Amino acid sequence: MTILTRPILEINLANLLENYKMLEKLADKSTPAAVVKDDAYGLNAEIVAKTLYEKANCRNFFTAHAVEAEKIAPNLKNARIFVLQGIGEDSLEIFKKNHQIIPVISSPEMFAFWKDNKIEGVKPVIHVETGLNRLGFRRKELEKLTETDKAEFGMVMSHLACADEKDHFMNEHQLRNFNEIRETFFPKLPASLSASDGVFLGHDFQQNLVRLGAAMYGINTAPYRENQMKNVVRIMAPVLQIEDLPKGDFVGYSATYRANTNRKIAIISIGYGDGIPRSLSNVGKVFFKNCASLSEARIIGRISMDNIICDVTGIENLKVGDMAFLSDDFYTLDDMGRDAGTISYEIMSRVGKNTRYIRRYID
Repeated sequence: MTILTRPILEINLANLLENYKMLEKLADKSTPAAVVKDDAYGLNAEIVAKTLYEKANCRNFFTAHAVEAEKIAPNLKNARIFVLQGIGEDSLEIFKKNHQIIPVISSPEMFAFWKDNKIEGVKPVIHVETGLNRLGFRRKELEKLTETDKAEFGMVMSHLACADEKDHFMNEHQLRNFNEIRETFFPKLPASLSASDGVFLGHDFQQNLVRLGAAMYGINTAPYRENQMKNVVRIMAPVLQIEDLPKGDFVGYSATYRANTNRKIAIISIGYGDGIPRSLSNVGKVFFKNCASLSEARIIGRISMDNIICDVTGIENLKVGDMAFLSDDFYTLDDMGRDAGTISYEIMSRVGKNTRYIRRYID
């Protein structure tokens, strides 16, 4: 008899490639760039970036930090890797050693640091603020730039706040702000405004370069429409034990569930220590494929660090060693995020970076 004790994370690279190509086609007048920050949302940036470089001819990438860019650079010859958090003392040597790694400059202070440590042959990106009120130069700061200063930059970018809501007033507001800033201060520079959700807003928002992230990983970044992306992530975990639960007995820490009839329970080898939100306690679900049709089982009791308990009453033929599916085509990370009161981005990042999973990549 064979028994697994660790959860399994499957990453479908073939579906990721299809998603990238679909987005590339949708933004057919723009250059696509792949966002592989946070270790490609936890799915392994080295593998994801190399796959896109070799099989989709992607030549532009975005990371959050220079250390992330340094890690993927050896597999991406002749590609540009933009660093969203910019340049500082902790990353200067990385930029000096590899000129394909390009900082995004977001403040006058960072620009002053850049001018003191200028790297010959590298044109940084300037990040301008258009309404999100996060990183970026404000207009009053742009007005202080000299013509020599402005000539330092190779691209201008900003970031949309509400692109996941097609008709939100902020979209047109930020587009107007961005176009006005670009025309006033950087009329000759290529521009990037949209991440995945902005791609769906049309050519005006796509500008010269689009930053493809969450949608490429299968997440629905345009929830006002049916998700066009293919699912990339599957999460499974083995059944460790199956037991009868008598009427009146309690389940889990703090005894938050009590059986009102005789039930059957399964203990699954996965928990919040594996990135599964604890907020799914008593509201989440898992699925089993051991029968002719898909069987749904409610999570009961508190999710613990290493285990969840689910009600499998009425599910026939279930045995120890069978797999519970926590995320798949039929119940995606978007669905899990909705039930957990969070977003799929957060779950993917937490799950993907967890070292306890058995990882499987599907080409």
